[in-house]
Amino acid sequence: MPTRTTGTQSEDTDIDESPQRSQSTWGLVAGASLISTGLAAYEIVPASVTPLIRDSLQIGPTVAGFLVGVMFGTAVITSLPAGAVLDRTNTRNAMAFAVIILFLAGVWGWMAGRNGDYRAVIASRAVGGVAYVVVWNAGIDIVSRSVEPSRRATAVGVFTASGPVGFALGQGMGPLVAAWFGWPAIFLAFNGIALVGLVLFWPTSRGLGHSSGDTPTLAEFRDVLRNKNVWLVGGLGFLGYSLYLFVNSWGASYLTQEVGLSLGLSGVLVAVFPAIGILARVSSGPLSDRLFSGRRQPIVFGSFFIAAPLVAGFTYLQSVTVLITMLLVAGFAIQLTLGLSFTYVRELVDPRVAATAVAFQTSVGLAGAFIAPIAGGAVVDIAGFDTAFLVAGGLAVLGVTLAWWAPEPAKQQVG
Repeated sequence: MPTRTTGTQSEDTDIDESPQRSQSTWGLVAGASLISTGLAAYEIVPASVTPLIRDSLQIGPTVAGFLVGVMFGTAVITSLPAGAVLDRTNTRNAMAFAVIILFLAGVWGWMAGRNGDYRAVIASRAVGGVAYVVVWNAGIDIVSRSVEPSRRATAVGVFTASGPVGFALGQGMGPLVAAWFGWPAIFLAFNGIALVGLVLFWPTSRGLGHSSGDTPTLAEFRDVLRNKNVWLVGGLGFLGYSLYLFVNSWGASYLTQEVGLSLGLSGVLVAVFPAIGILARVSSGPLSDRLFSGRRQPIVFGSFFIAAPLVAGFTYLQSVTVLITMLLVAGFAIQLTLGLSFTYVRELVDPRVAATAVAFQTSVGLAGAFIAPIAGGAVVDIAGFDTAFLVAGGLAVLGVTLAWWAPEPAKQQVG
C-alpha cells in the first residue's frame, strides 16, 4: 500500500510565505498567546488569594485548593474528546466559542463568589476548565498550521510560553484585583484579557479553521491512540510536567523546613524555576528548528539529561547562590520539553488528526501535573525530602531513557 508522509511534507503547500501572510501569522500567534495568557491567569489566580477565599466562604485548605485543582482535573478528562471534536470541526470557531464560554463562566464565578456559593464557584471553574483545554488544543493546532514547517516549533514555543506568563500574571495581580474590587473579581479580570486576544486573533486566522483534506475517519483516530511513538512522546510530557509541578510544589517547603530560609525568601527563590520557562519555551523552537535543523529528539534528550542530576541532588546543595543557579538551569531544561512536546507529537501523525494527538499530549501532561504534587507529598511524609527529590531525579532518568528511543518526526510515515 502506498505510504503517506506525515506532518512536514503534507502541510508545506498550505503555507503562503508572502510578507503579508507572515505579518498576519505573527499577529495570529500574538492573539492566540494573549488568549492563552488570560486563561492561564484565570486558572491559577485563586491560589494567590486563598486566605481571602477561605475566610469568605468558611472552607478549609484542601477544599480551597480544589478551586485550582478542578481545572486541571477537568482538562485531563476532557482534553482527548475535545481534540477528537476539533479534528472534525472548525478550530477557529471552536476557539472563539470557548473564549466566550470562559468569559461567561467568569461572570458566573464572580456572582457565585459574591453570594458565598462555593459549589457554584466550583461548577463555574469546571466549565472554565473545558473552555481552557479547547483553547489550548485549538491554539496549538492553528498556530502549527499557520507557519511553514521550518518555523513551526518556534511559533508553538511562543504560544506555549503564555502558560508561565499567565501564571505569573495571576499570582502577581490577583491580590491587587481582590484589594480593589473584592476577591470574586479575580474570575472576571483575566478573562477580559482573553477577549482582547480574541479581537487580535480573529481577523488574522481567516482560512485556518480546517485542516486540509477530508474529515478523518474513526479508524484514523484509533490509529493515533495505537501509535507507540505518540505514547512515547506523551510519556515524555507526563514526566516533564511531573518534574515541573513537583519542584514548584515542594521546593519552597524544603527550603523553609530543611534549609531554614523564611517562607517569603523560599517562595522568591523557587519562583525562578517557573519564571525561566518563559525563555525556555520561546527558545525551544529556534533551538530545534535552527541549531538542530528541525530535529526534536536532541532537545528532549538534553532536557532530561541536564535535569536528572540537578533535581536528584537538590537537597545536597546548601549555598543559596548554588540553589538559585540549579533552579534556573533545571527550570530551563525541563521546560524546553514542555514547550516542544506539542509540536513533536503532532508531527508523528497524519495532519488531519493532529489536534487529537495534541489533545492526547495535553491530557497526559496535565495528568502528571495533577499527580506529582500529591505523590510527592506522600513520599515526603513517608521518607523525607531527600528521598522525594531522589525519586523525582529517577523520573528524569526515565525521561532520558525514553528520549533516547524517541523518533524523529521527519522520518515517520503512516500507511
